[in-house]
Amino acid sequence: MDGVVVGGGSSDSGSGVSSSQERCPKQVSPIRGGGSRNTSPMGRVGSRNTSPSRQKVVKTKPRGLDEETVSTFGKAIHPDVHMEDNIWAMLPEDLLNEILARVPPFMIFRLRSVCKRWNSILQDSSFLKFHSRVPSHGPCLLTFWKNSQTPQCSVFSLPLKIWYRIPFSFLPQWAFWLVGSSGGLVCFSGLDGLTFKTLVCNPLTQAWRTLPSMHYNQQRQLIMVVDRMERSFKVIATSDIYGDNSLPTEVYDSKLDRWLVHQIMPAVNLCSSKMAYCDSRLYLETLSPLGLMMYRLDTGYWEHIPAKFPRSLLDGYLVAGTQKRLFLVGRIGLYSTLQSMRIWELDHAKVMWVEISRMPPKYFRVLLRLSAERFECFGQDNLICFTSWNQGKGLIYDVDKKVWSWIAGCAHQSYNSQVCFYEPRFDASIY
Repeated sequence: MDGVVVGGGSSDSGSGVSSSQERCPKQVSPIRGGGSRNTSPMGRVGSRNTSPSRQKVVKTKPRGLDEETVSTFGKAIHPDVHMEDNIWAMLPEDLLNEILARVPPFMIFRLRSVCKRWNSILQDSSFLKFHSRVPSHGPCLLTFWKNSQTPQCSVFSLPLKIWYRIPFSFLPQWAFWLVGSSGGLVCFSGLDGLTFKTLVCNPLTQAWRTLPSMHYNQQRQLIMVVDRMERSFKVIATSDIYGDNSLPTEVYDSKLDRWLVHQIMPAVNLCSSKMAYCDSRLYLETLSPLGLMMYRLDTGYWEHIPAKFPRSLLDGYLVAGTQKRLFLVGRIGLYSTLQSMRIWELDHAKVMWVEISRMPPKYFRVLLRLSAERFECFGQDNLICFTSWNQGKGLIYDVDKKVWSWIAGCAHQSYNSQVCFYEPRFDASIY
């Protein structure tokens, strides 16, 4: 897959970022009203002149990434605006930090080779302080796979509609897999020989470390949660991934740098290993007893929620939304011609699932051509992503705006890619 390659450091020859960019397919011209609109003053008075050869070309001023661009995912990307070198050289350091902190994180790597001063600023604690105050660049998708046992990683920026390749050669040569991402950090678990290990890294700074061994150290279901206000993170390990429920729940606290042993999850028959974390609670689907198992991180205890699943649900994914919102996504229908993808939200008061949306049939047919085809689903901040790498398709649903949109360039990803939402941040610390 061709894309923008992001490097981890500066050098005399550049920053490790290639100049080629893989954008989405042909985009509509940013001029509103269509290409046939006559914008000349004479055309407004009399009849409209729609001849392409005589149409006046209107030049507009390039704009940067603004709030409208982030919210719609669909603006065209304008060329950079160049400023005289002597103006940049005279900028006060605090103003320069303010400007750089608002540059999309992946583009900052291009700036590291401008001069020694800029390279040092981007690694300075004062810049990281400014960077931590600005709003997030916007949602991204991180895909991870191995090519000839070499870790590969690409990140798709939804606001910019560009794929970026991030070198992952800094990680150890383990047999590891993606756990998930939170607050700019990415968590992996894997085997170093016969030893089960957990690893946390920041792909932008390429800093990483291995967590201490658990008290009951074997392959487990994991989920990571970052607290940006406290500048800390936790990793929750539930039952054995192979179904042994006799293991206690363990929680790693980065402030204490150790695993804490909590309650054993009651004996249940889990639907799948998929988990969702929202409002300081961890949720898993269960078949027996039917409903959800909920783990409260503040108390360290499990409890059962008798929320019955919709009828004819073939495969269900729990997806965490903002605040207390918990979604259930899955296919309905026993026959291929009658299948549809639906989204429900948990009504906590009535302890029941309420349908809030359905995937339009035209999207469903493109995403899943076969009734038994496998798909993945995950979410963040009321965005729900559907991926079907066999078809090379990715689809985003915005719960708040009720908008569906395709992800460009998914066909270039590997069929065995692991995917999650990712928030690129330089200030995300692994300690």
